[in-house]
Amino acid sequence: MCATSSYKNTLVHKIFPGQFFLAGRQGRRDKGEVRPPLELVRNTETVDSKAFKLTHSRPGIVSLCLSENDDEDDIKLDPNYRNVEFLITTGPAPCPQLDNKNIVFGVVLEGLDVVTAIASIPTYKPSERIRQFNDLAEFLGDERAQNARAIWNRPLRTVYISDCGELKVKALSSPTLP
Repeated sequence: MCATSSYKNTLVHKIFPGQFFLAGRQGRRDKGEVRPPLELVRNTETVDSKAFKLTHSRPGIVSLCLSENDDEDDIKLDPNYRNVEFLITTGPAPCPQLDNKNIVFGVVLEGLDVVTAIASIPTYKPSERIRQFNDLAEFLGDERAQNARAIWNRPLRTVYISDCGELKVKALSSPTLP
């Protein structure tokens, strides 16, 4: 995905302060969302328990979003759907709530200061009263409650991936994942 520049000019669309941020939401390119290449092969590791062994133990862990994925349902139901949404942990603490639910596949080697800067961007948070009304609406079965929650934790400033690609890492300085 990075080698094909599929993430270029796409948005970081949710930030959970002190935990992680999400990017790579599928949808329309003109909305800053990802259109995965048609030749992208289905990831069979999402059903293999071995894929979930690595943990979200520190800031900078990159993982495939499975539990936190917020792609639209109509996109997920497409037989050609390929999950490309990812998250990066921001710390300072580990995120054990993500373990065994998302597949760790990388770690930030350089630029953790950028990850920290993204994590510090203010996000939309409704007041406690609005949250309570939303909880009541959900309890009563009002489907609009979920739609309203979709905008929670969105950054109040635009954060986008201006470029992407693969970094060549020297064999001697190869990172070890937690």
